[in-house]
Amino acid sequence: MSGPSDADAQPDDGGFVIRVVQSMESFSRDEWASLSGTTRSSGSTPYNPFVSYDFLLSLEESGCAARSTGWVGQHLRLEGPDGTLLGAVPCYLKSHSQGEYVFDHGWADAFERAGGQYYPKLQVSVPFTPATGPRLLARSGDGGSATRIALAEGLKALNQKLGTSSVHVTFAESADVDALNEAGYLQRTDQQFHFFNDGYGSYDDFLATLASRKRKALKRERREALSAGIEIEWLTGSDLTQSAWDDFFAFYLDTGERKWGSPYLNRRFFALVGERMADDILLVMAKRDGRRIAGAINFIGSDTLYGRNWGCVEDHPFLHFEVCYHQAIDFAIDRKLAVVEAGAQGEHKLARGYRPVTTHSAHHIAHPGLRRAVADYLERERQEVEMIGGYLEERAPFKKA
Repeated sequence: MSGPSDADAQPDDGGFVIRVVQSMESFSRDEWASLSGTTRSSGSTPYNPFVSYDFLLSLEESGCAARSTGWVGQHLRLEGPDGTLLGAVPCYLKSHSQGEYVFDHGWADAFERAGGQYYPKLQVSVPFTPATGPRLLARSGDGGSATRIALAEGLKALNQKLGTSSVHVTFAESADVDALNEAGYLQRTDQQFHFFNDGYGSYDDFLATLASRKRKALKRERREALSAGIEIEWLTGSDLTQSAWDDFFAFYLDTGERKWGSPYLNRRFFALVGERMADDILLVMAKRDGRRIAGAINFIGSDTLYGRNWGCVEDHPFLHFEVCYHQAIDFAIDRKLAVVEAGAQGEHKLARGYRPVTTHSAHHIAHPGLRRAVADYLERERQEVEMIGGYLEERAPFKKA
């Protein structure tokens, strides 16, 4: 599988030029920081740590998102006539559909049974990260609408140039969805579960919003999770020592190997983000008899805590729920963060105060027959997602008005 390096595409847009580059190193740190949402100083746009320069560069430098793993960088640079960076897209040429969390394996199987070739495809996402965030990155302060539309069209032009089957933009924010919709992409929805901090002063304030039976159940669950003499610690900033990372990586490997067979992230990735993004990371660690036995990694945005990976070397009832979900709520309340995004899927999160939220992706399918089939499927899928979301919201543990 191969792709262009610094190849030029020229969408029909006033003076814009799009170049395709294979590495984040083709952007300067200052250039990337000029894009909305990529730093804590992005103006009114919330900071999303997963589209920061350091996170994306660490994925590449560690070899997690690389040619050897089937993630070949095809990042778009939208430039003005003078070469100024106006926008960008983190994009990858993929030879498979692993590590994306928006599943298109069925589309690939059907197309290939019909004689088509689904792979390679173009994937616009943060590798191994099912968290909503900006995908069509526009320069801070310029409004961004024209930039996003140019980037959406630029992806289609790249798809045609490479002869790939499709472009997939996953976990996109609403402004990106609008631009992709205008560019004719097919819309897809899915469900996650997020906690919303309604100005709670404490976890007890949150519990007070729940129905009595649910409130008692969560109190009991949290007691039982720690009943074996387990203690919880929060590690962030300078507390993230190499010893802590070694412990967490052992948990991640143990659980990842049982869950996926081959975990996506390696020790070097955690070393790099630990060095570069320490203040944006929270490790929730569980200890028993002075030894760490479980942990979860979270990333801290300007208003959102993003739960990512978890692992353990000892099994204890309810410990997963405590470390991943309850402690995340505690931290969000303590730091006055508005939202906790707890990752992909998981209806079990509903009983713990997380509410159903619709996520969005957009898909450009080059082959007319496959596009028609996918469009028909997505129309029915969107209706089902909406119906299930309403059903789940009705069964949330909160007091009824």
